[in-house]
Amino acid sequence: MSSSLNDSPCEQPLEEGLLLVVDDNEMNRDILSRRLSRRGYTVATAENGREALEKISSESFDVVILDIMMPDIDGIEVLRRVRETTTAADLPIIMLTAKSESEDVVQALMLGANDYVTKPLDFPVVHARVQTQVSLKRMREELRLAHARMKHDLEIAAQVQRALLPTDLPSFPGAAACAWRYIACDELAGDAVNIFGVEDRYLCFYVLDVSGHGVPASLVSVSVTRNLTIYADRSSLVRTESADGSGSAISGPAEVARRLNRIYPMDTSDANLYFTLVYGVLDTQTNRLRFVCAGHPGPVLVRVNGVAEVMNLSALPIGILADAEFEEKELDLHPGDRVYLYSDGVIEQPNASGEMFGQDRLQALIAGQRSVSLQASLDALVGSLVAWRGSGRFEDDISVVAIEIPPG
Repeated sequence: MSSSLNDSPCEQPLEEGLLLVVDDNEMNRDILSRRLSRRGYTVATAENGREALEKISSESFDVVILDIMMPDIDGIEVLRRVRETTTAADLPIIMLTAKSESEDVVQALMLGANDYVTKPLDFPVVHARVQTQVSLKRMREELRLAHARMKHDLEIAAQVQRALLPTDLPSFPGAAACAWRYIACDELAGDAVNIFGVEDRYLCFYVLDVSGHGVPASLVSVSVTRNLTIYADRSSLVRTESADGSGSAISGPAEVARRLNRIYPMDTSDANLYFTLVYGVLDTQTNRLRFVCAGHPGPVLVRVNGVAEVMNLSALPIGILADAEFEEKELDLHPGDRVYLYSDGVIEQPNASGEMFGQDRLQALIAGQRSVSLQASLDALVGSLVAWRGSGRFEDDISVVAIEIPPG
């Protein structure tokens, strides 16, 4: 089919991109390809639909300019076949059509054509539409690369976060046993858990939950975990130096909460982050447990006879008020007793109907698992949450720590 091209005399900067011009009319192909080449594009041509399909399958074009009216395999059929394997985002296609072929234009757009131009061709219009599609394709490619980089960075950050989870659990022969489960709902979590020993006598353990999700919450989570870690020089928030500098002793849970509250004044942060915490210290020689709850759900105590009790303490989360007070509670444990610490993602996990798992359901489930091992009881809890949710994809992080005084 014949057409005319009106070029613009104004000078424009050269552009880059690999184009394919498909038209059974040799003069049309030659004129359009030469003028696009002068604009800086690399241009290949195809004289029919079959040749076009062969070239599209073997080369990576930025834009295809495709005539609709061609013998044998027309432009509509070429478009249909290309869209079976390639999206409009990956390979933009601009259709060439006569002004009278509006039905073909509608069909082409419904099949996934990105744009169209009508004959006789006005080259500035053709050029502008090619330029637009090339630019859009470049932007999509840049977004894909940026997304891939971000995903890679998130995976590395998640590995760092997982490396801070407890691995070698402390062992106190004949004393307390411990177990934990941790499931992040996203690549990065706002929850953190840890279990560690101090002075071959004390078992320390905690669950913390930073408000929100994503990078800001995970950074706070990692930072707090580091501050609660005992290093080679014995420095840590969980230890308190004696007044004369002669040594140190384990810090009480309330003192740990107060120190964290001074370090993390989240009410002044642009991100407005804060975190809740339940932190416990068990004296394995006396089986006395001391713990603090800072805006966090209270632990569940399961006695050896299967009776379960939630031990709530009222206190603000860490970072809300600079002069917040934190109450510490003491509890004597007996052989066979268990204590479960957990994040609110457990009790606030909704099912398909929007109903929360709830405190009562958690309490009954834990009490009912008294006859199985400590780790098996946590596995049963996670299994119940998966069944409740209907999938293993949770709406919030799931963190649980449990300790047990061995039965006599």
